[in-house]
Amino acid sequence: MIPRSLFTPEHEDFRRTFRRFVDEEMVPHHERWEEQQCVDRAIWNRAGELGFLCVTMDEAYGGAGADRLYSVAMIEEMARAGVTGSGFMLHSDIVANYINNFANEQQKLQWLPRMATGELVGAIAMTEPGTGSDLQAIRTTAIEDGDHYILNGSKTFITNGYLSDLVVVVVRTGNSGEGSKDLSLLLVKANSPGFTKGKPLKKIGMKAQDTCELFFENVRVPKENLLGKAGSGFIALMQELAWERLIIAITSIATGEAALQHTIEYTQNRKVFGKPVASYQNTRFKLADIKAQLVIGRVYVDRCLELLLNKQLGADDSAIAKLWCSELVDTVIDECLQLHGGNGYMLEYPIARAYIDSRAQRIYGGTNEIMKELIARTL
Repeated sequence: MIPRSLFTPEHEDFRRTFRRFVDEEMVPHHERWEEQQCVDRAIWNRAGELGFLCVTMDEAYGGAGADRLYSVAMIEEMARAGVTGSGFMLHSDIVANYINNFANEQQKLQWLPRMATGELVGAIAMTEPGTGSDLQAIRTTAIEDGDHYILNGSKTFITNGYLSDLVVVVVRTGNSGEGSKDLSLLLVKANSPGFTKGKPLKKIGMKAQDTCELFFENVRVPKENLLGKAGSGFIALMQELAWERLIIAITSIATGEAALQHTIEYTQNRKVFGKPVASYQNTRFKLADIKAQLVIGRVYVDRCLELLLNKQLGADDSAIAKLWCSELVDTVIDECLQLHGGNGYMLEYPIARAYIDSRAQRIYGGTNEIMKELIARTL
């Protein structure tokens, strides 16, 4: 593999520490989490206790003031281990970022320290039944009523929704009924009267990650919980979605690399007609092709990370990364599963879990069809 020059010894020390946490405190419970369709609430508190939540937030808000490469190390380690249940990255690198980037000082001090300890689990509610990737079609409304907004509507496919304590809700604060000009972001506490949660949704993969519907019926939200200015929501969403899409690309490449390693080990030990599967030319050539594609993907993703750190990452760059890498990982895993033969279809093997878990990456963060549209606009 081409050496990676992005990470310092401090990053790698952090990676090793987080890897131990994943292997010792998450992997042993993951199958049970899949059965209950969400992780244990206690793992959030444990992650906060160890300093694994909101690491990029300033120390004044409970974080470590670290750069995003620390987040990347965590993303890659969870992908390596096939731990898809925790919504740590959405909580720390997406929800907390909205608050950090668009909230006033009072709001930051009110919410971020408790997110860093795991006292509050964060979620973001964009998608609605019937809207999908089309954020401009959002219909959830927040109507002014004195010092409050009255919130009505519903959201679906919300990661961390079932365990959430605080939700960034994308709402319409104007009367246009469509378009982007009156979209706003509201911070809504999960214990607010009129705010209810559906049961975790039954999915074909990523079963340990709690995903549910949220319902709002005349929920009174203080105006002080508005993030930024009324009507500025769409701009904020577009700004943060680039990082969210790059997270998907990072996860895809790391998942593909793990799948390759599992398959190399399996084919070296599995014998067919008296010889290891890895000794056949077909196997060697397929593995060589997979490695070549993953190396190319890794180089592009790392280049995007460099641009991100220098605040130069474009929306089209992240869309390309999300599109190409999420498509690649599904191709890689399909080839790797085939090389496992019948065992590849058994959930006791990591490749089978990866097969059903990775498919969603072509959908969330904006479908890959939307990514193509975004890229096409730059031509």
